[in-house]
Amino acid sequence: MSRTALEARPDGRPPPEDDRAFLGRPKGLLTLSGLEVWERFSFLGMQAILVLYFADTVAHGGMGMSPGTAASVSAAYGTLVHLVSVAGGWLADRVLGPYRAVLWGGVLIACGHYAMAVPTGTATWAGLGLISAGTGLLKPNAATMVGKLYRTDDERRDAGFALYCMAINIGAFAGPLITGRLGDHEGWHWGFSAAAIGMTFGLIQYVAGRRHLAGRRGAAEFALAPDALRRAVRLIVAGALVAAVLATAPAVAGWLTTGRFVDLLTVVSVVAPVGYFAVMFTSPRVTAGERGRLRPYIVLFLASAVFNFVLFQAYSTMMLLAASNAATTILGFGFPASWYPSALGAFEVALAPVVAALWVRMGPRQPHASDKIAIGVVLGGLSFLLMVLPTSGHGGDAYRMSLWFLSLALANGVQAQTVKLYDDVSKPAYFGVNGAVAVAAGLAVTAAAPWLRRTMHPVH
Repeated sequence: MSRTALEARPDGRPPPEDDRAFLGRPKGLLTLSGLEVWERFSFLGMQAILVLYFADTVAHGGMGMSPGTAASVSAAYGTLVHLVSVAGGWLADRVLGPYRAVLWGGVLIACGHYAMAVPTGTATWAGLGLISAGTGLLKPNAATMVGKLYRTDDERRDAGFALYCMAINIGAFAGPLITGRLGDHEGWHWGFSAAAIGMTFGLIQYVAGRRHLAGRRGAAEFALAPDALRRAVRLIVAGALVAAVLATAPAVAGWLTTGRFVDLLTVVSVVAPVGYFAVMFTSPRVTAGERGRLRPYIVLFLASAVFNFVLFQAYSTMMLLAASNAATTILGFGFPASWYPSALGAFEVALAPVVAALWVRMGPRQPHASDKIAIGVVLGGLSFLLMVLPTSGHGGDAYRMSLWFLSLALANGVQAQTVKLYDDVSKPAYFGVNGAVAVAAGLAVTAAAPWLRRTMHPVH
């Protein structure tokens, strides 16, 4: 198909010859999966060493924070990333379009990692800010672009997302291996440099494969009218200027310590989802039937927050525990503690096909979606309860996407406060209480399963 013909396609879809060019799937899936490999490589590779960098001594190239403070600041960074992701989805829908949102998000992420490669505290904070903004643009919209490669009734759609998730886990596995080795042997900023190079590779292949992506020439799907767009731009610029002035004002700069900024993000992570649900329940555009289907999402939202509260600590308290107490030698081969998170990606890559095959084999007898979530939360809680014994011996739709990222922000926001106790209580008490709360939450979702099955969409 000619370039002119491609541009004339009303739905913005790639050429027909691309539709089965990658393992029987759209070739654009290869482009987006490749981007996700490198984005997760850089993001999780950096996060695998971030808390260790914060907690390391200044003399050794670190920031000199206490373990609890290091974990809290690391969690606050995750809170900021996921809060910004809500705004990133809005910008793509209303202003930029998904292709440009992902492109500029990747550019900001790469710039942020390059900034973190500079061994100064100012460059570190600036880099984290850029990465947060960039990830907020890239992460929600890359997944949206995967969906646009398929028609809604295309039976290959779920398998395509499974391959995309596989790419996520490949990046999650490889990133900590490289950044951890460099950070441990050469210095933390060498690890951050590897993350920067990885994101650069991802951008290069994303731009090179752009012709295979659906909607790359289209404007925002729900673009604002010109007058509304100008008002939005003025409001964004004015807000940024006010924030910059306040941040540099002596009175505010003296008051807004790192600890208070962490606390502020936690408050926002709690208030934002409450406000979001309130708006949806009271909006005249939401029908009574839609409100009825919205209620189960409150339960699942909280379950997601509890599960991710446990999961995200793999990059904070669990990392600190591994660095101080866990064995880092296998058959005489020594490895850095920052390699432990790679196990998450490895297990997910290995077990995802097994679990998927199990659900297929069970067919209509497989658990309802709410039961699957409950099982995941219980298993997450049990993982923390398992830490009690070893530590005893030592000292699609826009609103649903927004709710997902708000649940992640809430998980990080609560974690940012909870991990402060890591320095003050015994390790068995810390992991035991956290694990027990997660298990209790999972059991509560299990108890609510009959109601959820009646009120949710018919989904497995």
